[in-house]
Amino acid sequence: MFLFALCLCLGKLVSSGVSLEFRYHNTVEVERYLRDVNNTFDFTHLHSIGKSVEGRDLWVLILGKNPAEHQMGIPEFKYVGNMHGNEVAGRVLLLQLIDHLTRGYLSDPLVTRLLNSTRVHILVSMNPDGFESSSRDCMYSQGRFNKNGIDLNRNFPDAFSKKESGMREMEVRAIMDWLKTESFVLSANLHGGAVVASYPYDNSNGGSELQSGSSVAPDNDVLIQLAKTYSYTHSEMHKGDHCYDSKDFKEGVTNGYYWYPLPGGMQDYNYVWGQCLEITLELSCCKFPPESDLPGLWDANRAALLAYMQQVHLGVKGQVLDTEGNPLQNALVEVEGRQNLCPFRTDRHGEYYRLLLPGNYTFTVTFPGHQVLMETLAVPYGPDSFSALVHNFQLQRSATTTPGPSHPTQSCTPPQVWRPLGGHSHSLGPSGVTTLLVLQVLWNTMLL
Repeated sequence: MFLFALCLCLGKLVSSGVSLEFRYHNTVEVERYLRDVNNTFDFTHLHSIGKSVEGRDLWVLILGKNPAEHQMGIPEFKYVGNMHGNEVAGRVLLLQLIDHLTRGYLSDPLVTRLLNSTRVHILVSMNPDGFESSSRDCMYSQGRFNKNGIDLNRNFPDAFSKKESGMREMEVRAIMDWLKTESFVLSANLHGGAVVASYPYDNSNGGSELQSGSSVAPDNDVLIQLAKTYSYTHSEMHKGDHCYDSKDFKEGVTNGYYWYPLPGGMQDYNYVWGQCLEITLELSCCKFPPESDLPGLWDANRAALLAYMQQVHLGVKGQVLDTEGNPLQNALVEVEGRQNLCPFRTDRHGEYYRLLLPGNYTFTVTFPGHQVLMETLAVPYGPDSFSALVHNFQLQRSATTTPGPSHPTQSCTPPQVWRPLGGHSHSLGPSGVTTLLVLQVLWNTMLL
């Protein structure tokens, strides 16, 4: 009784009899809640991936059968919320999702199968400094930017921009470093101010990717399927006209560039350099909805959040091995007809994951000193069984030099940054940094 009363007093989920409140929790409360969850449930793991400019931790809660480390064949999934500090619905929804997952594990069949087959990472707030400085206006609240006045969703390396500054904010650097430690397969970042699922590309340089006003990615069919999965599972999004002051979106989805060009966005960075398919979910007409709207927002999004997670099991997964069965890191795993700007490669475990719709696909697998392997696979629909098709590629050694990728590729190493001890990342002198900051703030205020 004492523990129950203590938990109830704190307003945190530590017992199946206590619900997480539908309100806005500040950064201290969120951290306390995440620690309580982590201390209570052995299928969770809590860690910080870095700090904000003002020194707040960027806490990630991992949920899964083996949360502390990657397990072979278990795909890595992530949700990122509150990238813009004044877009707060995603922050609340991710806390409610944690509540739902921890309550449902071993009692709800869908939740149990999801967490047994997937390692789920949840970053409730990417921009806690912005949140703490925000006001509660529906559309014109301050707090969008980080402490340095930078829009974090314009600050990532951009594959299409020739004016790459190299400047990286601490929060962005934390995400980039995070992607180096985990082989994420699928992701979504949660925003507000509209109700639509937006998919890559967000930007274009006018090349072959630009088609009929959209910037079309090599995995466009999969990205559209992912966006529609969320839209049609959501109670309203698929209708396309949920917000009275927003444009209509056919089926509740849009190509990011078709909506508006966005340089330096996180979803393009994940896709191009992280080989992680990511979409952007705009989940509320108000950027800062009144607290009375929060239960309805959760009801509208709950099933969609779960259905989207399940899509991590699309396609094919496995390892690339040598003749002795040893895993080969950095082997290229290419799918015919999909010329990714940076070819998908195996990770340090020799693993690969390719999200694909059902159909027949020809794979080309290459690794130095080994014969090129080509195989055609019939790919079923994996989400219903909570597993992609499992297929290992075994390569034979070759006396001849293995050719490189079957198509020209750009540099697949993101621009490096210089990060001084003060924490603000830049590669220019002080005057150049100041000028760029002013220009970027002016530009960002004109965009959503």
